[in-house]
Amino acid sequence: MGGKAEKGTPKYIANKIKAKGLQKLRWYCQMCQKQCRDENGFKCHTMSESHQRQLLLFADNASKYIDEFSKEFADGYLELLHRQFGTKRVNANKVYQDYIANRDHLHMNATQWETLTDFVKWLGKESKCVVDETEKGWFVTYIDRDPAAIAAQEAKTKKEKMDKDDQERMLEFIQKQVERGKKEGTRSEEPTYTEFKRESSQEKVTLSLNMKRKTDDKKPDLKDSALKSIKSKEEIASKKQKTEEVKSKKTALEEIIKMEERAKEKANRKDHWLTEGIIVKIVTKSLGDKFYKRKGVIEKVIEKYAAQVRLVDENVKLKLDQNHMETVIPSPGRLVRFVNGAYRGNTGVLKDIHTDDFCCDVEISEGVLRGRLVMGVQYEDISKLAS
Repeated sequence: MGGKAEKGTPKYIANKIKAKGLQKLRWYCQMCQKQCRDENGFKCHTMSESHQRQLLLFADNASKYIDEFSKEFADGYLELLHRQFGTKRVNANKVYQDYIANRDHLHMNATQWETLTDFVKWLGKESKCVVDETEKGWFVTYIDRDPAAIAAQEAKTKKEKMDKDDQERMLEFIQKQVERGKKEGTRSEEPTYTEFKRESSQEKVTLSLNMKRKTDDKKPDLKDSALKSIKSKEEIASKKQKTEEVKSKKTALEEIIKMEERAKEKANRKDHWLTEGIIVKIVTKSLGDKFYKRKGVIEKVIEKYAAQVRLVDENVKLKLDQNHMETVIPSPGRLVRFVNGAYRGNTGVLKDIHTDDFCCDVEISEGVLRGRLVMGVQYEDISKLAS
């Protein structure tokens, strides 16, 4: 009996069950998006006219099709990683197994990557994920670029940074006080007390009051005092007018400066702040506790959102995303660099830190703006400059 099995028959049900599950990858044609059940069926498909037409189209522009397949595979993989695991660190092969569980998935042998390892390395190179290799294989951590998620993460890291910086400064202050106390304790001498003795007990103390009234005092001249009062009033009025003129000039100048700063702020405020030559702190635990809270110097910025970081106290280089780092605020008197905002790219000296308002004052030390004191700079807009 030839042809397809009739609907409802045992053979029809068996064929449906077989077609529902995953089939062997070697019998799948990506160009035609057709899955064959066995080797004979795949051979018949490759000899068909429709398959030959698809091969001719592929031969005309092979790179175009491979790029489209690669993009579709990467988008599907990342979408599953983001939806199912969020920003958690997970084994790359586990995500791949979940991805290929879908019968209609795009196969990797149609993309530019030959193995899953090549694909994972590409994710790290393109700063789409944080990748690291362990004994159990490659692990990936999704980098969320959603503006709302970035804003929430920045607010969280800002609060944690302020708490950490306050604790570090307090510990440093206490340590200095203890050292100063030890130094002063060796030099201090105990006070000596002596008995009070009166030299002479027969001396008499006399007090004289001159009650004689002076009668030869001169009477004040009313005319002179009136002229003096008029002159003093005129001087006060002129001084007041001069101060008001100076104030009006200052307010006009300040308003112009504020307008310029607002324009610069709008032009230079970006969603990426990584800059070469600054010191940063690692705030992610995805690389393990070994690198958590360690400080490093940014040696190279990779496509705005990632950087190559060299640890300060060890010759180790890491590739990190900006969400896994934060700026470092030094003690007053140290050099800093503006990494975001109106004065982005300028170098300055940290003058004062306002812990209650979570901001600081910085004096620009280079360029045409040298000497200008910028007040109320947020912690995340500056970072310590590597010496």
